[in-house]
Amino acid sequence: MIKRVNTEAARKRRHARVRKNISGTAQRPRLNVYRSLNHIYAQIIDDTKGATLVAASSMDKDFEGYGGNVEGATKVGKAVAEKALAAGIKQVVFDRGGYVYHGRVAALAEGAREGGLEF
Repeated sequence: MIKRVNTEAARKRRHARVRKNISGTAQRPRLNVYRSLNHIYAQIIDDTKGATLVAASSMDKDFEGYGGNVEGATKVGKAVAEKALAAGIKQVVFDRGGYVYHGRVAALAEGAREGGLEF
């Protein structure tokens, strides 16, 4: 019998490996990405306080479209950048959350860069 790989557990292991080296500070908080099958979420986190400073997702009431594709991820990236600039955040550290930097994750990062965030 062939055992099935638990992809979520593998992602969490990769994320823990990345998080050993990445930490958000007050001057340069961490932009975290989580993607599910139908939605994508982004948070800007200050790890020294353990607080979420800004959040945006495809579940927000003002979001129009579908969050499970590249266009939706780009919109979420622009939305989180807009909220971050309003909160006075210009520089962030990008945390890909254990996902490959490709597709929706890369589109969210590009949208955030277009919105004015510096990585």
